[in-house]
Amino acid sequence: MGVLIDGVWRDEELPQEAAATGEFRRVDSSFRDRVTADGSSGFKAEAGRYHLYVAYGCPWAHRTLIFRALKKLEGAISVSHATPALKDQGWAYVADPKYPECIPDTVNGFRYLHQVYTKSDPHYTGKVTVPALWDKKTNRVVNNESSEIIRMLNSEFRGIAGDDTDYYPAPLRAEIDALNDVIYRTVNNGVYRCGFARSQEAYEAAYDALFATLDDLEARLGRRRYLVGHQLTEADWRLFPTLVRFDVAYNSIFKCNRQRIADYPNLLNYMRELYAVPGIAATVKPRHYVMSYWSIPRVNPTGIIPKGTPVDYTQPHDRARIAA
Repeated sequence: MGVLIDGVWRDEELPQEAAATGEFRRVDSSFRDRVTADGSSGFKAEAGRYHLYVAYGCPWAHRTLIFRALKKLEGAISVSHATPALKDQGWAYVADPKYPECIPDTVNGFRYLHQVYTKSDPHYTGKVTVPALWDKKTNRVVNNESSEIIRMLNSEFRGIAGDDTDYYPAPLRAEIDALNDVIYRTVNNGVYRCGFARSQEAYEAAYDALFATLDDLEARLGRRRYLVGHQLTEADWRLFPTLVRFDVAYNSIFKCNRQRIADYPNLLNYMRELYAVPGIAATVKPRHYVMSYWSIPRVNPTGIIPKGTPVDYTQPHDRARIAA
């Protein structure tokens, strides 16, 4: 997928992500500054100041697109969408008539995401990932950790956002955090631990943990409409990007093939309910998921992209049977 080493692009992987046991170990994000409502961090929440670099295919970037839509921040935070499938130099931002939904870089005019990183730090070493939240005033990436970006979008743009719904309410934070931790380790990142494992033992451990959590979530959603409390929260929106990619990508290319989400009645209908929330459908691009994951050389060295996209999120859901 490629990395930067001292500011130079290399078509390599980070060796520290592969443990001696064959386990995939994701490295931490590098840019961790914060946008705050009062500007005390040095980055004040202001309409028109920030820009998101994303790719529809990436579940971590999908989180930020979801919160941008939920909070009605489309007019306040601009966005660039990479074209689907990784290129020789990683995520690419180009105008392509085949993908009119993909907006090129209108802020810096960069062709590749790695240029965004070296503009921020000419000697950057590490992975080049989406999302990246860019500050137009200081000309640098503020943050590239999705879990932190969505918290900023949720809480720091009050009065700028068109919707002030709080998806991380104080009374539910402990439960949200605990559930986020489990879901991240075993599901969100768990599918990658299956797909990028380099030993049978590492793969099977990740596989078993993934489906144990999906089984638990299926049971949980048989008793309650949403994951935490009686309302949609951050926990739901962090799970959703993995669910919509599962049957078209993870089940096949990442070898997560015990069951599909389509085989879990509660998870399937829950996914459909979240898809039907206003603004969310526009963030979901299943063909991009097929193209992006099947273009990863380490899991598909032939580079042949499956022609089909066997998923339909638009069917009616049955979640009204469970009281919110």
